Amino acid sequence: MTLHYSLLDEPLIGARLADGQRIRLNLPALFVALAEDRIRDFPALRPHQRHPWHAFLVQLAAIALHYANRTDLFADEAEWRAALLALSPDAPDGAAWCLVTPPDRPALMQAPVPEGRLDAWKNRLQAPDELDMLVTSKNHDLKVARMKRSVPEDWLMALISLQTQEGFLGAGNYGVTRMNGGFASRPALGAVPQGGWGRRWARDVQRLLNARAEIVREMELPEQGGLALVWLRPWNGTDSLAFSALDPFYIEICRRIRLVDADDRLMAVATGTKVPRIEAKSRNGVTGDAWMPIEVGAAKALTITAKGFDYKLVVELLFKPGKYRAPIAQKLIAEDGDQGIAVLARGVTRGQGKTEGYHERRIPLSPKVRRGFVEKKTDALAALAEDRVADIGKMRSVLWAALATLFENGAAKEKFGDSAKDKANLFAKPFEQYEDARFFDGPLGLNEHIEADDPDRVRLAWYVDMVKRAEDILRNAFEAGPRSGEQRYRARAAALGRFHGGLRKEFPTLATHYAERSQAHNTPPPESVMPAAKPEPPIQTSFDF
Repeated sequence: MTLHYSLLDEPLIGARLADGQRIRLNLPALFVALAEDRIRDFPALRPHQRHPWHAFLVQLAAIALHYANRTDLFADEAEWRAALLALSPDAPDGAAWCLVTPPDRPALMQAPVPEGRLDAWKNRLQAPDELDMLVTSKNHDLKVARMKRSVPEDWLMALISLQTQEGFLGAGNYGVTRMNGGFASRPALGAVPQGGWGRRWARDVQRLLNARAEIVREMELPEQGGLALVWLRPWNGTDSLAFSALDPFYIEICRRIRLVDADDRLMAVATGTKVPRIEAKSRNGVTGDAWMPIEVGAAKALTITAKGFDYKLVVELLFKPGKYRAPIAQKLIAEDGDQGIAVLARGVTRGQGKTEGYHERRIPLSPKVRRGFVEKKTDALAALAEDRVADIGKMRSVLWAALATLFENGAAKEKFGDSAKDKANLFAKPFEQYEDARFFDGPLGLNEHIEADDPDRVRLAWYVDMVKRAEDILRNAFEAGPRSGEQRYRARAAALGRFHGGLRKEFPTLATHYAERSQAHNTPPPESVMPAAKPEPPIQTSFDF
C-alpha cells in the first residue's frame, strides 16, 4: 500500500478567502494564508468541529515553531513544510502527514498498528459522520452516515474531531485527556481579536509559545523531548502513555482508527482498546489546554451542561477568578487591540452514550471591559455583572410566583402544586431566555450599562423594560389559566396582585421613579410599581372580559 492524501503536498483543505473566493490548500500553504489573515472560513467545517480544527492548527504550528527554535511565524510554504516534516524524523517520507498509509506506518492522527494487519478490526465506517464524535438521541436530532459522497477533507475534519474531543463511549472506547472524565466535555474559551481566522490563529500561537514555561512548570511536563504528536507512537491497544512523557503542546489521539482505500473511496476501520491511550485520569482534565477553564476549588476542567454558556455561567467564567481560572487563550493583552474584541465560548455537551447539543457564544467586549481585563481591574465590572444576574433572578421570581398563583386558581400560598409549578416554569422561560440573549451586548445590556455616562439611567430603563415584558408574559398566560367566570376573575386578580406586590418588595427604585414621574405629570403611577400604602391598595380588576 502506498501513501495517499498527503497534507504536506496535496491541496486537500478547502477554504474561502475574504473576498468570497474558494481555494484548496495543503497544510503549509494554509499556514501561510493564515499568517496573512486571508482566510474567512472553511466551508466543509461543521459547527462542532470548529474548535478542534482551530486548536489543532494552533498547537501544530506552536510545536513546529518551538522545535525549530523560533518565535515568529515562517514566511513561506517551504519553511513550514520542512518544519512539519522534521516533527516526524522516523517517517522522512511524510507518512505521518498522509490520511492513508500501510497499517504499520503512522498516518495523520492514526497510530501505527504493531500487528501490521487490519483483518481483525471489525468496525467498518462508511461515512465521515459515522466516525465523528456526535451521538444523537435515537438518530433523531442529526442523522448519521449521511455523507456518502464525502471527500478526503470530510474525513480529515471528522478524524480530528473524534481524536481530540471524544469521551468515553462504552467498553473499549476511551476518551481524551483534555476533559474532566469520560462523560464530560472539552469546552473552549478564548479571546478573538478583530480580523479573520488567521488573526486569531496567529494570536493564539504566540500566546501558547509565551506560556510554554508556565505549562511545563504547572503540569510537570518535560521542556524538551516530550511526545508532541501522539499518533507517531505505535499502539497495540493494551498499553497507555504516561502523561508525564508528553510535550506541553501535545496533540492527542484516543481511538485506534485507520482510514483505508476501498473501491476508489475512503472508509475507516476501528477497533476497541483495553486502556486509554494516555493515562491521565487523576488530572481531572487539568492538562495545560490553552482554551480550558479550570474550576479553582475542585481543581478540575470545566464541564458544560445542556444549558451551554448561559449568562450566569459566562459571568462566572469572565468575572469570578476565584471560581474559574481563565485559560491562556482567554487572557487579554494590549496587543489584542482596542476595538472589536470578543470572547468566544464553544463546546459540545456530552452525556452517557449521547451528546446534548453544541453550544457557541460570542461575547463582545466594550472598550471599558477590555481595558479592565488588560489592566486586571475588574472588581467594579464584576460587581455590576453580578448585580444584573441577581436582578434578572428577582424579576423572574416575581413573575414565576404570579404565574404559579394564576395556575393555582388564585390560591394564596407559598408552596404550589406540581402542575402549577410546571406551567409557571414553561411560561417564565421566555423571559429569562430574552434576558440571556441581550445580557452582554443587546439593548440595555451589560456593555451599554458599563459604557454609559449615567449608568443609573440605563439600569432604570432596563428595569422598566423588564417589568413591561414580564407583565406582558403574565397577561398572555391568562388564556392558559382558569376559564370559568368566577375562577378566572379570582385567579387573574390574585396573580396581578402577587406580581405587583413582588415588584414593590424587590425593586423599590421603580416605585420611587414612577411616584416622582406621576407627581411631575400629575398622573397616578402604574399599578405595578405603585408604592404600598396602608391599607394595601385594591388589586386591579379591570379585565377585558
